[in-house]
Amino acid sequence: MSDSGSEKSFAEMFDEGLAVPASFDPGQQVDAQVIRITESGVFVDVGGKSEGYIAREEFVDKDGGLTVKEGDAIKAYFLSAAHSEMLFTTNLGAGSAAQTHLEEAHASGIPVEGVIEKENKGGFEVKLAGSVRAFCPFSQMDLHRIDDTEDWLGRSLSFVITQYEESGRNIIVSRRRLLEAEQQEQREQLQQTLEVGGVVTGKVTAIRDFGAFVDIGGLEGLLPVSEIGWGHVEDINSHLEVGQQVEVVVLKLDWDNDRFSFSLKQTLPDPWGVAITKFPEGTFHTGKVARLTSFGAFVTLAEGVDGLIHISALAGGRRINHPREVISEGEVVEVRIEAVDPEQKRISLALASAVKASEDEGREVAKVRDYISKTQQQSGGSMGTLGDILKKKLSG
Repeated sequence: MSDSGSEKSFAEMFDEGLAVPASFDPGQQVDAQVIRITESGVFVDVGGKSEGYIAREEFVDKDGGLTVKEGDAIKAYFLSAAHSEMLFTTNLGAGSAAQTHLEEAHASGIPVEGVIEKENKGGFEVKLAGSVRAFCPFSQMDLHRIDDTEDWLGRSLSFVITQYEESGRNIIVSRRRLLEAEQQEQREQLQQTLEVGGVVTGKVTAIRDFGAFVDIGGLEGLLPVSEIGWGHVEDINSHLEVGQQVEVVVLKLDWDNDRFSFSLKQTLPDPWGVAITKFPEGTFHTGKVARLTSFGAFVTLAEGVDGLIHISALAGGRRINHPREVISEGEVVEVRIEAVDPEQKRISLALASAVKASEDEGREVAKVRDYISKTQQQSGGSMGTLGDILKKKLSG
């Protein structure tokens, strides 16, 4: 046996003798290697003791040059086996050879490439193999509703043929089926790895009044409006837009009922973490009245941080039936921090005007008491009634 390596070793020949021809299902994708190129076709090694054949036209560019050479690794789809020869294809949507395979692609479920030519009633006209017309309903173009059809024109995409009739004169295709199959595969992988509390990246697919839907690749979940930010979100569109990439925390995974939810605010710093240092007791701040209740008024001091002015602290000692008698929603007010409980996320407030009025009243009372004390000391005895003393002070 030659040492040059030109002849096969006994072990190699023995291994080849044990190899069995590979078996494939129609539409199955395989890894192959180009082993021989002829004037009519390209022969590929598809594993085992098996060779496959692909029409040469699939590897010819627009200038007539070959796009592969011997030794190249490629991916191909199995079509059929006839006369001990296995027929494969690499791209059913390009070249004249592809036209002869479209019916086999329909039977095997092999994806085909197509260009969206124009909009027709209820869908798009798609060109397969450069000249074969097909129709794709709007509902089969994507996983979500299509709003702007102009954006799809001219795009080259993969489809699966769902209907092949009249010798190819009536072809209906679907892109959605491919996306659903891909999504199901991703979903199965996610089910093995995804956990509540985990952080994932997704894309906003739709916005509603109650929240936004986020696709994390394999499943779509709801981002409730209450989980968008730490503060009250009045307009979701001012925070998010369709197509935006977001990082969210997984809140709920209900695989049986296909219900999933996320949180955006949990990826953001909690404003209550600095509330005790930012809003110390006794300090005055300006805030906006967020909402009124029967027991008081909530005032937003910072995004995600609201404090409560109890109804008893609104009117400076006067009795009122409802906070609306003193204050209104949306009003900007000055408040004093009465108490801070960061663990319970509660801040007690007092209306600054009421505090100041009470302090002024207290100062006046203190003055009167001081005056009475001094007068008693000077008179050394009875001074008359309190009314007499006040009258004398006011007249003096």
